[in-house]
Amino acid sequence: MNEIETLSRTWFLQINGSNDTPTWLVHIAVGIADDLIYLIPLLLLGFWLWGSPTRRSMALKASLVTLVSLAANQAICALWPHPRPFMIGLGHAWMVHVADSSFPSDHMTVFCGIGLTLFFEGAVAWGIVTLLVGLGVAWARVFLGVHFPLDMVGALVVSLGVYAALTPFWSRVGLRITGLVEQLYRTILAQAIRAGWVRG
Repeated sequence: MNEIETLSRTWFLQINGSNDTPTWLVHIAVGIADDLIYLIPLLLLGFWLWGSPTRRSMALKASLVTLVSLAANQAICALWPHPRPFMIGLGHAWMVHVADSSFPSDHMTVFCGIGLTLFFEGAVAWGIVTLLVGLGVAWARVFLGVHFPLDMVGALVVSLGVYAALTPFWSRVGLRITGLVEQLYRTILAQAIRAGWVRG
């Protein structure tokens, strides 16, 4: 076991809930770990339905960065499967989770993919809030025993790498893609746009 793995396990044991953990804290952590991710589609929907063309382009780019990052995660899992803590009998597992590869964390990848893109593209406040919420989710999933801290660092690195790789591509075709999606959106939601419920 290398030094990074040893550090990750040590850090995990410091964060992971113990036998003395109160039930109410476990319930709160489960809610954070499982439910806060549903705020992401609401955020992107808000950016699209009531946002400017720039905000819409951000939402599309953030979605693309996140999807490609998640695909990269699957490739990493296939090439280097890494057991979750409960799979090696380390710490305490406070929630049920499938026994698959833990690295990188998909949940953290979603928050990093969206948050980093918004931050770097100019929606700094929204990016910071998204990343801070993601940090809370990362803590909860380590606390509950289904991830190592290294899994969260891996998600950040993957998301940063994908963002950097896709940015030149988006600079060339982002406006065109946004325009095509807007045309489709205006066709499908024409009535809602005419009624003023959403932005055209």
